[in-house]
This record gives sequence, structure tokens and C-alpha cells, in this order.
Amino acid sequence: MTTPTYAWRAARVTPLGELYTPPRITAALLRLTVQVVLVASLWHGLYAQTGTTAGLSRDQAVTFAVLAVLASRLRELDQYAGRDSVAQHMYYGTIVYWYLRPLSPHRYYALRALGEQLYGLAWALTGYAICLASGVVVPPESAAVAGVFALSLLLGQWVLHYVMLLIDQLCFWTLRNTAALLILIFAQNLMSGVYAPLWFFPHWFLVLSSFLPFQATLNVPLSLYVGRIPLSDAGFQLGVQAAWLVALRFLTRFLWRRAARRVVSQGG
Repeated sequence: MTTPTYAWRAARVTPLGELYTPPRITAALLRLTVQVVLVASLWHGLYAQTGTTAGLSRDQAVTFAVLAVLASRLRELDQYAGRDSVAQHMYYGTIVYWYLRPLSPHRYYALRALGEQLYGLAWALTGYAICLASGVVVPPESAAVAGVFALSLLLGQWVLHYVMLLIDQLCFWTLRNTAALLILIFAQNLMSGVYAPLWFFPHWFLVLSSFLPFQATLNVPLSLYVGRIPLSDAGFQLGVQAAWLVALRFLTRFLWRRAARRVVSQGG
């Protein structure tokens, strides 16, 4: 069996769990629709008596919030249902098989995450097209803004991949990462702008979040899209995202090597 075949099979592991379970697709569609409607209604209501707040107009705020909901679909696949999460493999001892496969553990993990994000991207793009056609969100101001946004979103999702990987790698030392994962999800949603654009938070909160990678995952690309961050500042913001990407990549590769020393095969 060739390497591309292994890569394809690894990438489709989690998406197949969704496609073979139609009720889960229906539930995801219903949940996403309700989220978009409620978020759009909320921000329309908040701007009913005002024009511009925190440097954002009503259309900018609604677009930011709706795009944040759609972007959250990029990493919402349930690995637990497929019994292929790192925590499950550590608990049952099956993590050793990751080290016996033709693909290395870090490559298998990356390919699986890539498949999940491509599947989530299909959902996000479909939702975006519907919201754009119905006037729920506004289009980017120019082709240059659209291109910078796409690049920034790619870098942001790459950074998010490494952040999630760090939490999974924690299992090699703690066996369970449930509490850490819950904390991470809350911090990620809060400091990346999923709950509300960061421009509404106090200055000290913005300063604090600038020293963490969460802002680079979603707030930066969405702020570029709606124009809250001008194109003149895009180079610096992309540089910060790239710096986080490089730092997290080296850190996770180091932890993969350390983790391999802790895997023990017993019996047989």
C-alpha cells in the first residue's frame, strides 16, 4: 500500500464517522442554523439604539459574530464517537498502535486533523454562501482584503491545530485531559472572539490576550475581514500568527519525541 493511500485513509477517519451517521449531520445542521439566527438577532438587537461601538458598525459586528459561528464548525467533529481521541487511546492502552503503523504518530495526527478541517470547511463555506446571499453578512471590501483574510484564517487554523495538539499531548503525562480541554475551549472561545469581538473588552484584556496564541486563531482573520484591522497592519498581524505557528510547531515536535519514551508495550 502506497503512502498516499495511508494518508487518505488517515484523513477521512473522523469525517466518515459523521457521514455514516445521518442523524448527526441533521443535528449539526439544525444547531448551526439556530446559532447563526440567534447570534445575528442578538447583535441586531444590541445595535438597535446605536451606530458604532468599539470601532464596529452594526454590519461589521453582525458579520464578525456570524463568521465566528461558521468558523467554529472547522473543528467541531466528535473524535470520541469514533473512539480515536488521544485520551481514549491512552486510557485503553491502544496508543501503542500509533507507534506501530506505517505512518508516524505526529503525521497521522496531522492528517486526521486535516481531514476534519476540510470537512468542516465544506460546512463553513456552504453556510457562508447562504449568509452572504441572504444579506446576513457583508462581503469583504476588496479582493485584497479577501485574500489577506483567507491567508490569515489558514494561519489561524494552523495555530489552533497546534494548540489542540498540546492539550492532547498532555495525556502522555496525565492520562486524562478532560479538565484541561474544557479550560482550553473556554479560553479559546473567549480570547479568540467566538463569544464576542475582542474590541468590546477592556484594554488590559486585549493586552493580556496579545501574549497568548488564542487571538491569532480567529480574532485576527475576522478583524481583517470586517475592516477593524486595516490592510496596512495586516503584515504585522500575519507575522505574529506565523511566529506563533513556528514556536508551537517546534514545541509539539519536541513533546512528540518525549512522549514516545513514555509509551510501553506490555505482554505479547
